Amino acid sequence: MHFRLVSRRTATSLLSAALFIAPMTTWAQSDKPIRIIVPLAAGSTVDAVARALTPSFGKTTGHPVIVENVVGAGGIPGTAQLVKAPKDGLTLGMISSNHVINPGIYKSVPYDSLKDITPIAVIATVPLVLVVHPSVPAKDVKELIALAKAKPGTLNYGSAGNGSTLHLAAELLRSETGIDIKHVPYRGTGPLLTDLIGGQVQLGFVSISQVAPQIKAGQLRALAVSTTVRSPALPDVPTMAQAGVPKYSFDAWISMVGPAGLPKAIVDNYYAAVKTSMASPEVQRALEGQGLMAMNTGPEAAPAFFQTELAKHQKLVKQSGATLD
Repeated sequence: MHFRLVSRRTATSLLSAALFIAPMTTWAQSDKPIRIIVPLAAGSTVDAVARALTPSFGKTTGHPVIVENVVGAGGIPGTAQLVKAPKDGLTLGMISSNHVINPGIYKSVPYDSLKDITPIAVIATVPLVLVVHPSVPAKDVKELIALAKAKPGTLNYGSAGNGSTLHLAAELLRSETGIDIKHVPYRGTGPLLTDLIGGQVQLGFVSISQVAPQIKAGQLRALAVSTTVRSPALPDVPTMAQAGVPKYSFDAWISMVGPAGLPKAIVDNYYAAVKTSMASPEVQRALEGQGLMAMNTGPEAAPAFFQTELAKHQKLVKQSGATLD
């Protein structure tokens, strides 16, 4: 009887070990590449971060890494591929704030933005800067608000499109201050910048890396950054809170995720690899070159971060009335 009891315990232990090891076997084979899906175009900020991380991340994990761009519909097709991928750690995604915006602006999204992913790390934030054309007679945010209230509906702000982060950043400013400014959506950041510099639209939120040269040259005037701390790229530009809108805080962000149900051991190993990669001088230079600010939000805190961001962005989408087919 005693021998049978020990045998059963031994068998149970062996079975448990086998069940734990089995899902890890494929992941442990270093000759198999990790595919990182970027659901945005090559050359985008998210793509640049993914490609900057790849060499160190691959070396640390022992896998070759392939970055694949799957574009279209605000990142939905690429993310749809990710959530359907096997839970073996060989398919990951590098996503942005669009992930928590899309459920509010598209009529149908074929996945749940929270339940169908496994967050690994929130890698960086993308600080935005509020800029105005030099023809606008406002030298700071308080003067801009006063001007907008004195002449409601006369100032136009541009964005990269309905429901884009640039649109929602301006919508939050409008909501927090009660100003009446008109939205002019563009098909991407390129046309927006052209018209901002040309004065066809008076103001807008844009990523710092995209307008730093124009700010330096005096073609655009920087009034405030969108984050709660100043950007090292524009140290003399105040935060929106410092400039007179105390509750304002908005930034885009970039996160590495896997499909739902990714084993914890894989998640922890990949997060450790991300931290190692982020510490490398090459990656730090790449982030600085994109005007990004590194974050250290790991798999324990990331789910709460995603929940908060989803709620915040869905509220802004509703306020803006933005919809896409």
